[in-house]
Amino acid sequence: MDPVIVVGAGPVGLALSLALAQQGVPSVVLDESSGDEEPRPARTVVLRPDTAAMVERLGCATVRDEGARWAGWRSLRRKQEVRRVALAEDTTPSPLHIPQHALTRGLRQAVLAEELINLVTESHVDSLEQDAGGVIVHTRDPDATWWRGSHVVGCDGARSTVRKLLGVRFPGRTAVERHAVAVLRTELPRPDEALLHRQPPWRGAGEEITARPLPDDVWRLDWLLPPSGELVTPDSLVARVRDTLAGWCGETPPYDLIDTGVHTVHHRLARRWRVGRVFLAGDAAHLVGAVGTQGLDEGLRDTDNLAWKLAHGWHHGGADALLDSYQEERRTAVAARLRTADQALPALRGGVLRNRLPRATRGHDALLADGHLGLGPLGAPPVYAYSPLTPEYDPSQVLVGTEAGAPVSDVRVTAPDGAGALLRDRLGRGRLLVLLVAPGTGVWDRRHWQSAGVMPRLADAVSALPVRAELLVTESYPGAAAHTVLMVRPDGHLVASFAGVRPAELYEAADAVRGGMVPATASDSTAEVN
Repeated sequence: MDPVIVVGAGPVGLALSLALAQQGVPSVVLDESSGDEEPRPARTVVLRPDTAAMVERLGCATVRDEGARWAGWRSLRRKQEVRRVALAEDTTPSPLHIPQHALTRGLRQAVLAEELINLVTESHVDSLEQDAGGVIVHTRDPDATWWRGSHVVGCDGARSTVRKLLGVRFPGRTAVERHAVAVLRTELPRPDEALLHRQPPWRGAGEEITARPLPDDVWRLDWLLPPSGELVTPDSLVARVRDTLAGWCGETPPYDLIDTGVHTVHHRLARRWRVGRVFLAGDAAHLVGAVGTQGLDEGLRDTDNLAWKLAHGWHHGGADALLDSYQEERRTAVAARLRTADQALPALRGGVLRNRLPRATRGHDALLADGHLGLGPLGAPPVYAYSPLTPEYDPSQVLVGTEAGAPVSDVRVTAPDGAGALLRDRLGRGRLLVLLVAPGTGVWDRRHWQSAGVMPRLADAVSALPVRAELLVTESYPGAAAHTVLMVRPDGHLVASFAGVRPAELYEAADAVRGGMVPATASDSTAEVN
């Protein structure tokens, strides 16, 4: 079968090709660049715990070596500390802050080591045609080439050629936020804590400053610019740096200015994310980034959602309903994120009313912190509560600490062969996970619990499922009683949880996850979504 063609070799395209390779699917990555990315220290990304773990699982070594995790988050308003959040793995995990060029380099190195991925540089796509069996893509200079793939995924950024060739509209709002950015090396108080300072008390500071640490005493500072389109000159940016450092330290400490820039945030959402055998992902499908939200987070979640669905279709065929669910789940989730950010912007960013309502202002501080830390409606991982892949309710289903469609808790699990790991480490392999809550398995001999109680019956039920699945056990799961059985998707979202072993109900749930047996055609997937 033909490989999947991935257009674009940024973090999203590279991550998708690696996720497909982990599931045995070959891909061709068409990279418009020469492959020699120029480092831009002012371009950094913040990854939430779920996406940081995903990238590390894909083999990106730089997230460990060149990223920073924070010990805390502080929010100041004028001269007063209004919020402080201690960040720790077992309470509120820290995001990962890393230069984008370092993340891309780590992903590219992993791609070059993978036999199932063919990375082709200087490949400019200029045409695309579909037929019943696949997609043909043409690339121009320097060597005009025709490529045939089973599917195409456009990960080619905000100016996506793939999206334009499909004729998909990309409506939204331009310049919803602008930030002056400086990356510098200096010593600041609390060097392992990120800071959000609203309404700083010194002259010319503007409305909001964010300081986020990187390794080796390097910081990224962002100043929110007024909506009037203020011109940022080198002299004015240096003045901002000096005044800000003096405001925090009492006087301007020595510093080394590494890079500067202006970051403009747009909010846009493609009307369609699937047209037949062609999909859009990352910035080609959406632009998001105001009030602490992170566009790359959503792009990597696109990858996590789409990869296992493409892999199932590539290996087994007949997956139109499953592939349709990519747009239904991910577009709905990103639309909700954009809607929340757009609704929050007027309250967070302006107006005399905001300054006269202290309680409202405190709520705004919490909302902004949640956006930056990956919490609440602005930042938390999505819940696919109304997914078409959700099985119909059955009385044998029970409630646990995770609602259906939400990401599961990262508990410690044991496989039948005795191997122990975190649940998150078993994701991304193209198979369902069936998790039995069995207190005592951590101390009992594996040979005992493997052949005792409900395990033999559950093992038979898992082997009879219509899709590949891995059976795991755990000592406990939040909100789950003993002998609860949870079914988890390959991307870590909960399908359903059952009271005890229910072979028929497990089969029906697994069948729902693969899109059921309802026939569909690729042409059914081209209706516009509003």
